[in-house]
Amino acid sequence: MLRRPLAGLAAAALGRATSDGMSGPRPVVLSGPSGAGKSTLLKKLLQEHSSIFGFSVSHTTRDPRPGEENGKDYYFVTREVMQRDIAAGDFIEHAEFSGNLYGTRLLSPGFQAWECLDTAGPRHTSVHSWSLSHLASKAAVRAVQAMNRICVLDVDLQGVRNIKKTDLQPIYIFVQPPSLDVLEQRLRQRNTETEESLAKRLAAAKADMESSKEPGLFDLIIINDSLDKAYWALKEALSEEIKKAQATGHS
Repeated sequence: MLRRPLAGLAAAALGRATSDGMSGPRPVVLSGPSGAGKSTLLKKLLQEHSSIFGFSVSHTTRDPRPGEENGKDYYFVTREVMQRDIAAGDFIEHAEFSGNLYGTRLLSPGFQAWECLDTAGPRHTSVHSWSLSHLASKAAVRAVQAMNRICVLDVDLQGVRNIKKTDLQPIYIFVQPPSLDVLEQRLRQRNTETEESLAKRLAAAKADMESSKEPGLFDLIIINDSLDKAYWALKEALSEEIKKAQATGHS
C-alpha cells in the first residue's frame, strides 16, 4: 500500500482555508525517518514546480557531509549560537539527535524574514515582528503566501508536535519506508553512518513509525516503496494547494 489516508482525510480537507481566514496556499509539514526518501521527493517537487514550492532550510550543529552546502542543505552553526537562538525563541521547532542539534527557524536572524529555498535560490520576505509568537507565526505565513508559494518544512516528530502548538495550520504528511529492513539497506548504502549511529537511526525510525499512527497527528502517510508512486501520491495530496498557488500566481 503506497498511500494510507488517516480518518477523515479528503481532498476538500486538504484544500480548505485556514480558520483564521488566511488566503493562499497552506504550508506543508513533511516528516519521516532519515532514509525514507523525503529529500528526494522534495527535490522532485522543486524541479517540477520551482515557482510554487519553497523549502525551509533547517539549522544544525553537526559537521557538513561531503557535497553538502551551507544555506542549501542546512545552515551549519555552532552549538553555542544555536542554543542562544533557541533560548531567544527564534526556532519554531528543535531537537537533539546523536549529540547534534537540529531546528527550523520561523524568522531569520534579526527577526526580519522567513527563509525559503527554491531552485532559484533563497528568497526573503520582510515581516515586522520582534518576538516569536502566534501573531508572528501568522505574519510569517502571510509573507510566504504573498509570494504565492507553498512553504515546506522538513521536521522530525518532535517538530511536528511543536508546530501543532502554533497557528500555522499546515498539511501534515509522514513519509516512511516499507520496512525497517529496507530502511537499513538505504542507510548503509549512504556510507555515512557508523554502526552506533545506524542503530540509533533505526531505533528512532521504529519509534517514529509507531507514533505516526497516532490519530490526528498526520493528514496522510505515504509508504515509499516506489519513488514514482510515492511522488504521485504526494502531488495528489497537494493538488488543491498547487492549483491555488497557480491560480493566484496568474491572477
